Amino acid sequence: MFKKKYLIIIGLAIATGCSKDPGLVAPTDSYSTANFPASLNDLNSVLAPCYSNLRDANLFGFHLWPKALSNATHTANSVYDGDPSWNEMAATNLNITNQYVQEAWTSFYTGIKNCNVAINGVDFYMSHTGKPQDQPTADLVKGQAYFLRAYYYFNLECLFGESYLTPSGGGDKKGIPIFSDLPANLDGTQKTRSTVKEVWDLIVSDLKTSAQLLKGKTWTGNDKGRISEWAAKSLLGKAYVFMQNWNEAKAVLKDVIDNSGKTLMPYAKYRDAFIGLDANEFNEESIFELNIDQDSKGNYGVYGNTPNATAINGLIWCPWALGNDGTEGASNPLGYGNEIFHDKNVLRFGFNLGTYKLVANPAFDASKAKSYTNPEKIMDPAYKQQSLQARANQTCDPRLFVNALQPWLDSVKYDGRNWYPVSMPAFWAGQTNRYGWSFRKYAPIFNNINNTGPADAWNYYLIRLAEVYLLYAEAAKGTNDNATALEYLNKTKRRAYGYPVNAASPVDYTSLTGSTVAIGDPVLGNNPLYYERFAELFNEGGWWFDVCRWRIGASEAAYYENAMNVTGNLTWKDKTYSWPIPLSEFNSNPKMAGQQNPGY
Repeated sequence: MFKKKYLIIIGLAIATGCSKDPGLVAPTDSYSTANFPASLNDLNSVLAPCYSNLRDANLFGFHLWPKALSNATHTANSVYDGDPSWNEMAATNLNITNQYVQEAWTSFYTGIKNCNVAINGVDFYMSHTGKPQDQPTADLVKGQAYFLRAYYYFNLECLFGESYLTPSGGGDKKGIPIFSDLPANLDGTQKTRSTVKEVWDLIVSDLKTSAQLLKGKTWTGNDKGRISEWAAKSLLGKAYVFMQNWNEAKAVLKDVIDNSGKTLMPYAKYRDAFIGLDANEFNEESIFELNIDQDSKGNYGVYGNTPNATAINGLIWCPWALGNDGTEGASNPLGYGNEIFHDKNVLRFGFNLGTYKLVANPAFDASKAKSYTNPEKIMDPAYKQQSLQARANQTCDPRLFVNALQPWLDSVKYDGRNWYPVSMPAFWAGQTNRYGWSFRKYAPIFNNINNTGPADAWNYYLIRLAEVYLLYAEAAKGTNDNATALEYLNKTKRRAYGYPVNAASPVDYTSLTGSTVAIGDPVLGNNPLYYERFAELFNEGGWWFDVCRWRIGASEAAYYENAMNVTGNLTWKDKTYSWPIPLSEFNSNPKMAGQQNPGY
């Protein structure tokens, strides 16, 4: 990602695959003017929207992660129930008019359009103005655009494709429409759905091209967040895993592992790598990172003055702080407080102490006002001590404390100055059957985000080496190389438990069907590969794809049982493995007639 630099190009918005208003379809010469792009700086200005679209409010800037994917996977439990589309995500029972489905479709295709503009811009520049010595720089621009186009297609296909590829087939099922160039007229904006295989073949081709064009390039300074050869190869390896092309996946992922220069960060750094510390940005493990700038006070993130630089997911994922009067009933969120860490995730990370109760505080000073530093009631000290011992003895997965904040043991800066104990959310106060943990990963803990923007102050990892290890383990398992699969699962687990990554440890798995720490989970409890992807990549936006490609939706619904904004127990409908093509697409694209995903 461009570091602290955001350029906007105006007048290049040619509609592609979403809106079909004839007024939005430019004539054939609207892009290829006689003088633009006329310089290498112009090429970078055309490339900038390819990156900034990732932070679109409909995508990673706000709606897609906390309102759609976190609810669909029950990473979060939502208290807010006034949004029907949000509720549909929690119930995994989507409608063809769902807002977040429509937004993802439109905004991912906008990203594809931006990338096509950049790719065409390079060709135009080199054929009109460019000199031979400009070719290496032009190739770098093109390489980044090809990666980002593949990344947008990857997400679209995983969300909307009718099927994943398997050794038994699936390639002839319906994928998504492919736009590999800029449409020259209205008819060019209307395409039928390509096959699943055709879409994955395009993704693979784009990533191979990207890796070749970016080969050997190292970005530094303000450019250090740009796409590299290793980002392209990592995503290519991920695509091969999702295609179940195990041999190709193993080869390219091992190349990344051996030659990228990336290493797993130590646990002490990893624990704080998701909470907005500048020292952790673009670190030794990061391969593709979404750069975020926090707005100054008075702006509103993706809806403020610099929308292409910010994100506000933390408003939804925010922790809860004990009330100023020292009670949970007066607790306050450090943002909107719309979502809380789903209780079943506490068990899934292996925390086996049950819920807590409040007891009289023996240190309460009745001569002073009740406050967050002088509460009348506190967590049962015996339970608190057991919880501290669980952390020290690692009887539950230490990644629980990377991802979540425990009431009464962890703290946040609610007022930006003083540390308040984390609290059970106010809407659960007094309910002794609740855990009430808050989010920590990608959540504001140093300030009340409502008072500082609001906008997030941390970067988002879109690909990091730990996922490459887990993908490599999956590819190894796919080729019956179980020893290698176990070793790479154990490398990620060892880091989480603070052991040296490359040496055997007491926490190692000894079998791909061995027990994990997941309590009461009939699927993840005996599947280290599934569990490690869940635990290591929790709340990083990818679990939905795993649920769908592994076809474990029914067991996930049974495990989580309920959600606050869903009436009755959670159920699963197999149609939900693919999101519906939005109704608006059918209304504007007659070539899509009869091509809705099954069940909608």
